Amino acid sequence: MDPADFYSGIVVDAYAKLKSSTFVAAPYIDFVRTHGEPGLEVGCGDGQPLLDLCEAGLDVEGVDSSMDMVVRARENAAERGIRTGIYCQRVEGLRLPRRFASIYFAGPTFNLLADDTTAARALRAIREHLTDDGAALIPLWVPNPTPENEFGVARTADDSGVQLRYTPLTETYDEDQRTRTTSSRYERVTPEGTETADREWIIHWHTPGSFRELCHDAYLEVVRIVDDHTDGPASEASVNFTAVVRRRSEDSQPTRNGK
Repeated sequence: MDPADFYSGIVVDAYAKLKSSTFVAAPYIDFVRTHGEPGLEVGCGDGQPLLDLCEAGLDVEGVDSSMDMVVRARENAAERGIRTGIYCQRVEGLRLPRRFASIYFAGPTFNLLADDTTAARALRAIREHLTDDGAALIPLWVPNPTPENEFGVARTADDSGVQLRYTPLTETYDEDQRTRTTSSRYERVTPEGTETADREWIIHWHTPGSFRELCHDAYLEVVRIVDDHTDGPASEASVNFTAVVRRRSEDSQPTRNGK
């Protein structure tokens, strides 16, 4: 399965019920208010925190690579009486009808881009969708290997008589490729039987240095990279950090003949 199609079928139900934390909207509200509207949430999932920003009166749209997630987000928006654009597109292939003063990833969604080539394409697409004075907020994460005692142990949640399960099975942790690949099983258990979906959850991480190089190649300027734990500048040892980037001048780009 293509990594962009990970969130489909019963995985979408499991995501809503089993996710370990919820997004706090305030940092994204502050970012959009600081850098301007319209805003775009990349990887909007089922609409959190996108819909909270809309309820705060901000002009923000969302995009996600999963049609199942987009449907769920649109349903959640309708239930809350919110009207906004929610698109199904991959970030590396964005073709949206307008540009944005603020683009943000809610949480380290950028890490779901499975390799540097895809990540570089995504950064170029982000650049093309920023206004000339716009900015993008990109949280990043360096994962640890999954502890051995968690393999084969299901995390469960009940939903109106339906049990949802997530079980990590095996894992490959490749420091050279900066990639963690976890083979996982999702299950929906009902009185009628059990539905199963096996997935490979790929996390591709970046260091502050490698991320700066990707941004440079995408003609983006890194305004700052902040360690989320210290609120100071991120170092190569940082494991949770957030970058703010903006467009570099058109004058710094090569011409069509490469000169």
